[in-house]
Amino acid sequence: MSHNPLQDLIDSNRRWAEAVRESDPAFFERLAKQQSPKYLWIGCSDSRVPATQIVDLPPGEIFVQRNVANVVSHTDLNCLSTIQFAVDVLKVEHIIVVGHYGCGGVQAVLDERRMGLVDNWLRHVGDVAKKHHAMLTGLENMTDRNVRLCELNALEQAVNVCHTTMVMDAWERGQPLSVHAWCYSLTNGHMNDLGVHIDSHGAIWPGYEATLERLASRVGEPD
Repeated sequence: MSHNPLQDLIDSNRRWAEAVRESDPAFFERLAKQQSPKYLWIGCSDSRVPATQIVDLPPGEIFVQRNVANVVSHTDLNCLSTIQFAVDVLKVEHIIVVGHYGCGGVQAVLDERRMGLVDNWLRHVGDVAKKHHAMLTGLENMTDRNVRLCELNALEQAVNVCHTTMVMDAWERGQPLSVHAWCYSLTNGHMNDLGVHIDSHGAIWPGYEATLERLASRVGEPD
């Protein structure tokens, strides 16, 4: 039998599973029965931003969709299928778009740097940067621009979530569902709530404008 180059990960899995069983003997039995998360997390693929860990929740509590730069595109069937399953089948109550400061995809857009195939995907973030060009160029240094574009991107992608047919249909039938936007700090582990809490079609633009106003009044990451 050939050597398994991933044996260290398999061994770690066994140690983790045993430790979980020791602390909670019924954990896996409960987990295997049914997932019933209240939250759909749409985040960046960055390995430093694990959904359940940074909000201190166990497996089974968050339904997760991740891609480079936490983009919600109306032509991305992967993301749309995840939203549909979360809303129509799992009946999640909250959809959270989570960006993170220092995002490499966001920085590539700011630097106008070519990275290959992913450049096509990052055009979505480039569109956000173009839309808010005046706000971004009004900031003196690149670090602050990264912070602001990470926040603006999370905001714009949350609005894209709101405009999906699945979310619109859920609101029309009276299903409790809210859409939120957050940004995570890699420097201190804190989550920044951008103040986006949209629970109906009529709340989209008032919430959007209020968040834009708050962002324009601050420079840099919040404490």
